[in-house]
Amino acid sequence: MEDAAWLALAREAASRWPLSVERIELAARRENKVFRLITVTGQHFALRVHRAGYRSDAELASELAWMQALSRGGLAVPAPLASLEGRMLEAVKGQRVSMLSWLAGVPLGRSGTPLNIASREGVFRALGQTLARLHNLSDAWSPPPGFTRPQWGLDGLLGPQPLWGSFWAHPRLEAVQRRTLERARAAAIDALGGWMPALDFGLIHADAVRENVLIDQGRIQLIDFDDCAYGFRLFDLATALLRNRAEPDYPALEAALCEGYRSLRVIDTGQLQLFLMLRALTYIGWIVPRMDEEGGVERSARFVATGIELAEAWLGSR
Repeated sequence: MEDAAWLALAREAASRWPLSVERIELAARRENKVFRLITVTGQHFALRVHRAGYRSDAELASELAWMQALSRGGLAVPAPLASLEGRMLEAVKGQRVSMLSWLAGVPLGRSGTPLNIASREGVFRALGQTLARLHNLSDAWSPPPGFTRPQWGLDGLLGPQPLWGSFWAHPRLEAVQRRTLERARAAAIDALGGWMPALDFGLIHADAVRENVLIDQGRIQLIDFDDCAYGFRLFDLATALLRNRAEPDYPALEAALCEGYRSLRVIDTGQLQLFLMLRALTYIGWIVPRMDEEGGVERSARFVATGIELAEAWLGSR
């Protein structure tokens, strides 16, 4: 669909909500199409056109219910807005659409670009606290009937059909790389299976990468709950850290994130290196159906290199 058609769909969708819209503009073209709506009174909202076929209606409704609970609990996340019909999710021309409050701020950074933020350790300490608050609020919340989200458990990470694809079957792996990933998978299944009873598990954001962490006057905000799920809490920490490993002060950033988290919630980070590897491996599976997109081959090579590096390091540390 051309941009003009997407914009027309956004205009029609916006009419389903109790807003007097003055301007609509495309804000992000990622997994979902995100439009910024500006009302005649100067308020800003985010209209999301959800990627077709990625989530069921029940999963989308569950995502919105959780975001609403987190927002009401005081966490800085987008808050869903009910439509004129009282629904959080609307169908417009075969597309699923939702409306959220707009969060101001700038991303923590961009993947592949050195971090350019002040008070680096302070920011990561605050991010750790934000993730801890998210987990605390989630554990105190009772999901509504029918609540359903994916599972980043043992099967979702390492089973025969992981959530993001069979990373060990990536078509561009060299033979030695494939053997390394197969060995890492087998060892991780064995290790994770033994540690699971002691690991904290529950609702997680699952995608707190740089682009999804907004900073507004020192306040940490989380956006893009598209991949929120049930999973290991260490998975959230690993996701926040993985793409910062090239930073010269990475050890200090990792320590600050964990310190911030522990200031509000207990967590055993003894297996953090395992989860950094597991998080890296998920991207190897994720990129396979996106290889034909612009830059897909280059991203794939980076993901494979990172996954192999972390797999070799973790296997060597056992």
